[in-house]
Amino acid sequence: MGYNRREFIGSSLAATAVLALPTMDAFAAPDLQKVQAAEGFSLKIMAPYWGFNGSVSAFCKKAKQDGYDGVEILWSAEIAKELFAALKEHQLTVGFLCRGDEPNFGPHFTTFEKVLKAAVGNPYQKPLYINVHSGKDFFTYEENKKFIDFTVQYAKETGVPIYHETHRSRMLYSAPASLRYLQENPALRLTLDISHWCNVSESMLEDQQGTVDLAISRTDHVHSRVGHEEGPQVSDPRAPEWKAAVAAHFAWWDKVVAIKKQQGKMLTMLTEFGPPSYMPTLPFTNLPVADQWGINVYMMQAWKKRYL
Repeated sequence: MGYNRREFIGSSLAATAVLALPTMDAFAAPDLQKVQAAEGFSLKIMAPYWGFNGSVSAFCKKAKQDGYDGVEILWSAEIAKELFAALKEHQLTVGFLCRGDEPNFGPHFTTFEKVLKAAVGNPYQKPLYINVHSGKDFFTYEENKKFIDFTVQYAKETGVPIYHETHRSRMLYSAPASLRYLQENPALRLTLDISHWCNVSESMLEDQQGTVDLAISRTDHVHSRVGHEEGPQVSDPRAPEWKAAVAAHFAWWDKVVAIKKQQGKMLTMLTEFGPPSYMPTLPFTNLPVADQWGINVYMMQAWKKRYL
């Protein structure tokens, strides 16, 4: 047959996964759908470039074909011309990820400011928002606060919303570490990727509900990856063994959506299930145990059915 071992394992896993998929009805939320959306509410769902094996143009074409409203991608001047041409062709909106990575505050903040200004001030298309990986978990509170102060002021100046992601290794790496920033910086707005907090705390945050609720009240953008007590990403949210983790995340997202509906404001969401090594793999093969793009499309469809 000309069928090698790696192909056999991959196709067998895919077939098994299809058999295990729950129906989309499992995600129906009739009570939430009864929440009256105030005028101005909208939900924009973004596709992740992270893990896509192809050009930026091919990525944008596929995102449009599969029903996304836009894309989220790490800002890079090198791909800007191709990206913005594809966005225009396929009528997609865009959100950028911006960050610094240096271990020392001074150079880190300089890079952060430079990259963010380049993304917002690009000559092609105004981004819908900017998602930032801000600071480091080992920077002082005073150092990390400078990222907040800068983004709050810059968002006012430009009209482009800037959201700080709850992300491991960054300023908001855990629920308890984030609490002071939330309490003392009322203008701080979040990208809620709560999977990281589950992983860091080795829990589903049952004993930190107050902090979670405060974070939800500050959330304008969601990364809808499902994490668990021992990792930031379940192998496949469609698998029955992850039912409790999926339910916990949707319960948090329900609250975010309900707030935005009541306020009549826009909510953006990125389906952010990632590739290996976020995606678990088979030993000795590095083969992912599930299809990353298929999972993300499934999450997009689940959100549309549940919230729209």
